[in-house]
Amino acid sequence: MLIKDKILSLGASGKLFFGSSRKTRIISGVGLFLAVCAFGAAGVAPMAPDPADLPVKSITRELAIPNLNEQIARLQSEPQSYIREEMVRSGDTLASLLDRLGVDDAEATAFIKSDATAQDLLKLRPGHHVLAQTGQDGELQRLVATLTDGAPVKDLLISRDGEHFHATEAVGKLDRRIEMHTGEIKSSLFAATDAAGIPDGIAMQMVDMFATNINFASDLRRGDHFNVIYETFWQNGNFVSSGRVLAGEFINAGHKYQSVWFDNPDSKQGGGYYTFDGKSLKKAFLKSPLKFTRISSGFSMRLHPILGIWKKHEGVDFAAPAGTPIHAAGDGTVEFVGVQRGYGNVVILKHWDNYSTVYGHMSRFAGGLHRGMKVSQGDVIGYVGMTGWATGPHLHYEFRVANQPRDPMSIDIPNTQALAGADLQRFRAVASDMKHRIALLDPQPADSTKVAAK
Repeated sequence: MLIKDKILSLGASGKLFFGSSRKTRIISGVGLFLAVCAFGAAGVAPMAPDPADLPVKSITRELAIPNLNEQIARLQSEPQSYIREEMVRSGDTLASLLDRLGVDDAEATAFIKSDATAQDLLKLRPGHHVLAQTGQDGELQRLVATLTDGAPVKDLLISRDGEHFHATEAVGKLDRRIEMHTGEIKSSLFAATDAAGIPDGIAMQMVDMFATNINFASDLRRGDHFNVIYETFWQNGNFVSSGRVLAGEFINAGHKYQSVWFDNPDSKQGGGYYTFDGKSLKKAFLKSPLKFTRISSGFSMRLHPILGIWKKHEGVDFAAPAGTPIHAAGDGTVEFVGVQRGYGNVVILKHWDNYSTVYGHMSRFAGGLHRGMKVSQGDVIGYVGMTGWATGPHLHYEFRVANQPRDPMSIDIPNTQALAGADLQRFRAVASDMKHRIALLDPQPADSTKVAAK
């Protein structure tokens, strides 16, 4: 048998064999093909096509250039309207306001003067914004103004429908803003808040917020400063009112007092001001029963102004104009209301744990005040006067423990209950945001003052 008549093949076992039959040749061919494939799989994978060899598809589209003259002509052929906003100025008349708004429309002017609803435009105060839409010849198409006198705040809309005008008022939606300001005491709190552009209502809240720690009539020092965060409400660019103080910081004589408002309707305590660690700022007693006053006589020995003898003064006298409201220093019950010799018109309040307070020389009592009546801290119980043994209008204030007089300016009075549990967890989320905002306002290093949480 000749070798050239045979086919050399690689079998499945890897051994060489010779075969001459057709079946053998087919099997041998398949074995050789599989071997080649196995070598290819174990070696280098086939190369992908070169991206440079791929065909490039190009799309070309010609865009027509707009004709500027045609656009101008089309705009000129359409009715034009103009919108302008102006602020009401001191001394403005309807004519001067409409003139600045670009309104040249005798019919509109006559309508505003004659229509009962449209006439409210004439009541706008300086600083209010008015928006008007007019045609190209000055004819009024639409006018919008915000009416902030009274509640609720309303939007006044005057519109043209063909040849007729209509005026309507609708309750407007207020926009709430959060404002942040800082100020420095140079003479008084109100002078500082005025310089910082802070509304008086916010200043009064600051007084209430820190009243248990700071007597704003006697404790302020030049150089004291404050940071305050509060809400305001606006409509159509018009300031409507200030809201609540959300957080505040007051540095008084080197001591830092901080507070944040926490409104928690699910809690028995409700809303109130707290330190950033959740301690209530509300003390059992106010430091002063009057908002703004000065101490004219302290808790000490003194020469009695009427008797002319040296006698221990067992209270504190707060000089203030006659008629100044007097507030209950703490929650309690009216134990006495009436006249007592040297005290004149006097109110005695009984508080918890053997505490009581006395308020003398009142000009008159608060309406409806009677013995056994319950009062809350801050309630008005009477007004400053000079009844009894008094040489001028002032409040004689006594603080008693177990019926023994104590100096209200120096006694250590605890705060009310601090937040805890779920209330504290919710509070921390609010406090974290306010603490960050105050940090942005504070011009001094964090360790420059001592945080007080008395």
